[in-house]
Parts: sequence; C-alpha cells; structure tokens
Amino acid sequence: MFYTRKQTAYFREMCVILEQLQQVDDLQLLVDRMDFLHSVSQKISQKKALPLLLQEIMEESKNVLNAEASSLLLYNVEQQKLSFQVATGEKGKIIEKYSIPLGTGLAGWVAEHRMPLNIEDCYRDARFDPRFDKMSHFITKSLMCVPLMREDKLIGVMQVINKRDGESFDDIDMHIFETLASQCAIAIENAQLVEQQLETEVLKIELETARAIQQNLLPKALPEYEDISIGAKLVAADQVGGDYFNILRLNERESLFLIADVSGKGIPAALIVSTIHSCLQTFLHLNQEHFDLMGFVHNLNSVLIESTTSDKFATCWFGLYDHHSKVMTSVNCGHNPPFLFRQGEQNVIALEAGGIFLGSIKVPIGHELIPMQSNDVLLIYTDGVTEAWNRKQVMYGEKRMQNVIRKNTLKSPADIVVALFDDIYHYIGPTKQSDDITCLIIKFQR
Repeated sequence: MFYTRKQTAYFREMCVILEQLQQVDDLQLLVDRMDFLHSVSQKISQKKALPLLLQEIMEESKNVLNAEASSLLLYNVEQQKLSFQVATGEKGKIIEKYSIPLGTGLAGWVAEHRMPLNIEDCYRDARFDPRFDKMSHFITKSLMCVPLMREDKLIGVMQVINKRDGESFDDIDMHIFETLASQCAIAIENAQLVEQQLETEVLKIELETARAIQQNLLPKALPEYEDISIGAKLVAADQVGGDYFNILRLNERESLFLIADVSGKGIPAALIVSTIHSCLQTFLHLNQEHFDLMGFVHNLNSVLIESTTSDKFATCWFGLYDHHSKVMTSVNCGHNPPFLFRQGEQNVIALEAGGIFLGSIKVPIGHELIPMQSNDVLLIYTDGVTEAWNRKQVMYGEKRMQNVIRKNTLKSPADIVVALFDDIYHYIGPTKQSDDITCLIIKFQR
C-alpha cells in the first residue's frame, strides 16, 4: 500500500506519541488523547466551514490538554501580522479582535522563527508581551505555541495556555499539539480547496444564468423580407459578455435593426442587456402607430443613466430601414461603425454619425440617412470580432474582417456570416476568447 508524505509523517508522529503514552500509568489519558487525534482526523475529512472546524478543534484541544484557553492565529502575508481566527476560554471574545505583528510576543516569535515553544513561566521570558493580559484581565502562566506550516509556508500559529492542574505542559503534550498543528494545516488547505470549488460552482451558475438571459432575449428566428436578406450569429465567450442584437419588422414600411455591446461580463452585463430589451419592448408598445427612432435612443439613454452605475454603459448602433424609399436612418452611439460594401467600389462606407455611448450623460445625438442600392452589403458587428486574439496575442482587426466580407459579397448573408466566423476561428486557433463575437449581415435588393 502506498502512503503520501503527509500520511507517513502523521503515522510517525502517532508512533512517537503512542510510545510515550505507553509509559504513562493513566490508561484513560492514553485512550482520551488517541481518541482526540482520531476525532480530529475525522473532522478534517468532512467538508465543514473552516471557522466552525477550527473552533471545534481548538475547543477539544483545550479540553484534552487540560488547558484554560487555546487560540489559533492565521498569518496575513501582506500585513505581516497574525490575526485571531479562534480564541477559546473566558477571555476569548475580548482578544479575538486583535492582531499581532510578526516577531512580537511569544506567538510572533514562533511565527517568525517557525519553531515551537513550551514556556513554564511566561512572565520570566523576555519575549512575552503582557499587553493582552492587561486588556483581558487574564494571567498567562504556562504556554505551548507551535507554528502552522504547509510545506515551507507559514499559515499561522496555535497555542494553549495555563494547564489547569498547575503543572507545566510536558513533551507528550507538545508531541500531541504539534501533530494537531500538522492536521490543522491540512484542514485549512482542504477548506481553501472547498472554498475554491464553491466559488467555481457559483461562477458556473452565474455564467449559465447570464447565457440564458442573453439567449432568451435574442430573436428566435430572423424575419424574412422580399427586398432584403439577413444573416446573424452571436457566440458567447467563456466569460459571458453583454452583446445583444434585434431585428424587428415594425410595420409594412419600416424595420428596426439594433446591436449593442454592454461593458462588463456575467450577470451585471446580462441585466443591462435585459434593460435595453425591456426598454425597446415598452417603447414599441407605447408607440404602436409611429416609431420615433431618435425619441427611442434618447429614452434608452435616460433609462440607462438612471438604472446603472457610472462604470456601466452600452455602445449601440440603430438602423431604421424604410422599405419604400430604400433609405436607412443610421444612429451610432459609440459603437464600432458598421461597414457598407458597394458592388464595384473598393472603398467601404463607415456609418459613424451619432454620438457617444449610452448610459453616461445626456448629450445631443445625431443621425445620417443612407440611400441603399441593389446588392449593397451592410456589416454590423461588435468588437469581439476585431479584437479576437490569436496565440501570438495579435488581434484579428478591421482590415482582415473587411477583406473576408469583400471576397464573399456575392454570397447570401447567411453564407457570408459562416465565411467570417470560419476565418475568425482559423485565425484564433485554440485561443479562448474573453468577449462575445457578434455579426449581422444585411444584403439589399431593389
């Protein structure tokens, strides 16, 4: 059978303790202390909250070692201090709110030197700091203090104070206490692993919730038109971002196109996306006869200002297309400019007119009118496309994106979207992306 280094060390300690205990005439003492170490081992194997686990262990150690008080202090590397995690005994509540600088007092000395101490008379030791006695009106006589170590890393210290029978702590007590310290170090390590696991599970639930919110707000199916065709795709990143798009046939004459990219990740970003969607639905309900695009944009800006913090905002692009006049009203609010590709023209047209991102301040917002021509291809996207990274940490970029669209303008919008995403995936390879990737393609016919 194979044993780990920790198990082997533990068994060695148990053998030493057992050998020493066999020399003790008190059989009950032998049984109690072996039961104590066994119970500690069982507690550590359970997934208890760390504060509760350590409280139970220190209470039991106080009783088994026949001490008046016990305490456990954890080491803060950044502050170079020991902070009370557990303090048992009558005065425990008084001292548990304090901390001890590294090197101060007996506990600080043990932490600094990584060595145990067994002191018969603390007031005769120059390293002893009597301030805690003065604050708590407690008299420290004898003390055992041992470092909590995980390999070469200091975790904290443990101490028991004042043996009730007036005697000093002996070598057997010290062996038991050092064994307990190694077990507590394992307990702290296990608890930290459990805490990390819980954090991972919470994050997983949050991401799943954010994805559900995001997906439920997207169009279930793209509307079909006689004069335009549409392709669209949104791929959520591992850390769900705040991309959103919508395509709505408002009436026989007009259609609305909207794309948004909310700052931040996860649930907060998904909730802002939900706010944008709800604001749109409410505005449509209250303005069924006529859709005022600029009125909606200003209204959405006001809602986001009132409902979000200063570090949350959304870049948006809105397009209101008139199927009769073949004119697109374009409003760009701090978003990556959509690009219009015209048949036979090398240069693309960037739709930039509008204003700053929404959710910050109330400012004038402009627009532009774009007469659409037959076979025009309009690319609308979020920065997850152009800022996709490859393994060399080089971004995909606008130029490569435009080249892919230009090579595929004769295809259907759905096929253009496929071509763009295929090229993005080929470019980034196995590199995981931290932002959503969203693309809409609209192709116009006369």
